[in-house]
Amino acid sequence: MTLPVFRDRHAEQKYALHAVLFVLTVVTTLWAGAFWGGQYPMNFVSLRGFIHLLGSGVPYSVCLLGFLSVHEFGHYFAAMHHRVRATLPFYIPVPPLPFLLSLGTMGAVIKIRERIPGTKSLFDIGISGPLSGFAVCVGLLVYGFLNLPPVDFIYTVHPEYVTHGGLQAPVPKESLVLGKNLLWIGLEYLVAPKNLPPMTEIYHYPILFTGWLGSLVTALNLLPVGQLDGGHITYAMFGRRGHEKAARVFLLFITLLALPALMKMLLALVWNDAAALIPPFLIEWSWLGWILWAFVLWRMIGVSHPPTDNDHPLDGLRTVYGWASIGVFVVTFMPVPFGLT
Repeated sequence: MTLPVFRDRHAEQKYALHAVLFVLTVVTTLWAGAFWGGQYPMNFVSLRGFIHLLGSGVPYSVCLLGFLSVHEFGHYFAAMHHRVRATLPFYIPVPPLPFLLSLGTMGAVIKIRERIPGTKSLFDIGISGPLSGFAVCVGLLVYGFLNLPPVDFIYTVHPEYVTHGGLQAPVPKESLVLGKNLLWIGLEYLVAPKNLPPMTEIYHYPILFTGWLGSLVTALNLLPVGQLDGGHITYAMFGRRGHEKAARVFLLFITLLALPALMKMLLALVWNDAAALIPPFLIEWSWLGWILWAFVLWRMIGVSHPPTDNDHPLDGLRTVYGWASIGVFVVTFMPVPFGLT
């Protein structure tokens, strides 16, 4: 009796569009991976040379798309299990843009085509993506820590370091530095990797970089706001009122995280020395990007969550998994994901 339902669902899929977007995302992530590895695909003299330069981005592309695919297909298969109509993942390619942090993609999404029937299915669909992706993320980080290239690898990307004192030299100003979360700190302590580069160079190490990106994406998806994965989980665990309170608290939280950086920027427009009035430790733990995220969540994604057809309390095992997802959020969240030295 279920076969006709699955036939209908598969008939709704736009396979050509999914395939084209995926292929484009493969190309853009190959390009991004080559760029972060110190290669520049635009500097080619032949098609063979272009393909060779793109080939250097394979580890980055495979790891990043692997993480995104596991995350999104976690949602998809959970939706299929609960007989909820959903699309295959739509991959979002991003061409290399000089004024943006070029990652090659804005991620991937699936679209739920009908109202979710109950809290149980809402919870399962919401949690399956981030927990599946988190497992991949941890695997990438552990493998990356255990299989670091020799210490002189970075000189193949930055040959100028050889004449400037190597990695012991002062970091140039305006260098991009990646933040650390509790997951990174804990694995760094447990694995104790040799030849681990500073956080200003991690993006040249594709497996570590994609593991780091995976942890950031996981944390952003687990924010308990609106219809993000974390919003689904929070609504299923604590109901409509609990979800509303959590959403507003976290919007306030990330806004407060951004305020010192925002004040520094605004004060600098009026008087350069005025920024010195803000305590340095507040600036150190502040990231301006949270203002943008708060705006997107508030005005575009929305704070509230629609009810299911049958809201009901979760069973004990799902409640345990729910608290585990909250723990995943805690260890993957970074107050300052990116910064400049």
